[in-house]
Parts: sequence; C-alpha cells; structure tokens
Amino acid sequence: MKKIIIFSLVLILLLSSGCARTETKRFQAEFLSLFDTVTTIVGYSDSEVHFKEFAEEIRGKIEEYHRLYDIYNDYEGIVNVKTINDNAGIAPVAVDRRIIDMLKFARDEYEATDGTVNVALGAVLRIWHDYRDAGLSDPENAELPPMEALREASRHTDIHDVIIDEEASTVFLKDPQLRLDVGAVAKGYAAEQVASYFEGQGITSLLLSIGGNVRAVGGKLTPDSTGDRRWNIGIQNPDKSSPDAEIMNVLINGISVVSSGIYERYYVVDGKPYHHIIDPATLIPADYFAQVTILCRDSGLGDALSTAVFNMPLEQGRDYINSLEGVEAAWVTKDGAIEYSDGFEAYLKGQHT
Repeated sequence: MKKIIIFSLVLILLLSSGCARTETKRFQAEFLSLFDTVTTIVGYSDSEVHFKEFAEEIRGKIEEYHRLYDIYNDYEGIVNVKTINDNAGIAPVAVDRRIIDMLKFARDEYEATDGTVNVALGAVLRIWHDYRDAGLSDPENAELPPMEALREASRHTDIHDVIIDEEASTVFLKDPQLRLDVGAVAKGYAAEQVASYFEGQGITSLLLSIGGNVRAVGGKLTPDSTGDRRWNIGIQNPDKSSPDAEIMNVLINGISVVSSGIYERYYVVDGKPYHHIIDPATLIPADYFAQVTILCRDSGLGDALSTAVFNMPLEQGRDYINSLEGVEAAWVTKDGAIEYSDGFEAYLKGQHT
C-alpha cells in the first residue's frame, strides 16, 4: 500500500529451467485486486499460452496470502487477520500457519527496531484511515484526527497482547480493543514467500512486483549490451512535480527492492499533506523523509525496514541499516537530498561493483 517502483527494462521470465531454447516473445500480466494494488509480471515465454498459465499460477499463490492477511474483508471458508480482529478479547482463533509465521516475523521486527514498525498499531491506523477517507471524499472539510482519540487508541497497541500459540496454531488478542494492521509487512512478506516457492520449483529468472514490492529470482536470462544480467529497477521520484519520473536506478540480482514514501496515500488538511506512514512514537505521520528505499534479499524484511527507518532520524536509521548484513538503504530527504548507507551506491546504475 505504500510502495511504487517503476520498471525500467523488459523483465525476463523463465517458465521452465529445463526447457529447450526457442524464440521468445514479450508478454505482460497485471492483476489489480491483490492487496488493493497492482501486481505486475512482465516477461518472455515461448508462447502466450505458457506465459498466461504461469502468470495465473503466480496470481493464485499471491491471492492466497491476500485473503489470509486481509483486515477488511471476510471470505467464505477462510480464517484471516480480520477474523482475529473480530474475536479480540473473545477467544483464540485457529489460523493457517502462514498467519502464524507472518505474525512471528512481524513481532521479531518490532523487537529489532525498538517498535518503529508495529502490526498491533491498528487502532491508531484505523482512525487515520477513516479521517483520510473522509478528507478525500470531502476535501474542503478535511480534518486531522483529535490527538486525544489517537492517544486513547495507542493504549491498545501492545504487540505483547498478541498471544500466539504455535502448538494449537491459534492467535488471541488479549486486549479487546487491540487491532492488527499488517500493511507494513504483508505485501513484502507475501512476495518473499511466493518467490521462494517458485525458486523451490526450479525457476531461476523471475521478477515479481506486488504494489512495487520487487523481488528478483536470479538475474535476467539474456544480458544487456554490456553483458550485464542484473535487473535494472527504476525508483520513483517522490517529487511528483519533477519532470524526472525516476530518482535513481539500481541493478539487482536475486534480491528485493522496497520503497516507502509520502507520495501515494495521503490527504490534505489546510494546505498540508498528511501521508499514511504513522510514527508509533508520535501517532502522526513521520516527517523525516520523502522516501526510503531498502535493498536486501528478503522482501518481507525490506517491507518492514522501509517503514521502520522511515520512522527514525537519519543517523539512527543509517547506523541501524549499516549494522545489518546484506541490507542497504537510500533516504530522500524532504528537500530532495539523497543519503546512502555504506554499500548502497555500489548498486546504482553506472557504478562498478
């Protein structure tokens, strides 16, 4: 819900690692209903039929996670995160293991980042969501949520009140007013699980984007004119008034690119935009950056970190990212300056690695 990354090059998709080389053609598949965003697969195959079959298989896998992690909708025969929220303070809910694993991951990231990414912040986020929707529907009367209401809701955001019983495969929200909102991790986590699944099936070249959460499996099948097989990913410019759609390009092989920014979901009150990335410490939109981009192997980790460091001052976030192995970050400040972690610039197009 918070990331937009523009693809700069044609994406190559290996449908079967063991198939004979035949003439390939470019195809594209887009799905609009998953995670309330655009899922894009663009690639080459020996036939449109084969590509569509494979793209539909990918769509089906993503849809499973979309339904499990949905906090707004019920689905017949499916127990999801909304079901957990609906039973807050009432009873434990038996859930799919994929919900247990995602919530454990989210809890670990909460602890690792000192609470700057918190899937138990739903009570606060719901207030902002409702005021944003009202403001978008009636811009002239757009209002900010009362701080008193936000503070009251923040009393019901303790992630330790999310009781996970792995043996029974249940989740129980001990606080009746606590609500889960997994938007900070769900798309990236799903992208990682789906990409890992197809890696296990022998796929060696794939680029998957779920709302801009990009996960590369390997590199391109065919190199560019310089012999480079890395994927070229363009990062959207957070300044929509700029004539340049992309602020930078990164070259990747087998890793993820995830960005968080102020330019997608926001509304305007008294001439000032208020975006959707809420700092758990202040209960208002974080005001440090226009955008943060994370590079790392795990798309779920990239998703969580893009929110976490967006909610940290620059030096704190840079020190944290530099302490993590295999993780890099770029920060675009509110005035358009770009800051990098120690190793990020090695991924920039035109740089030598």
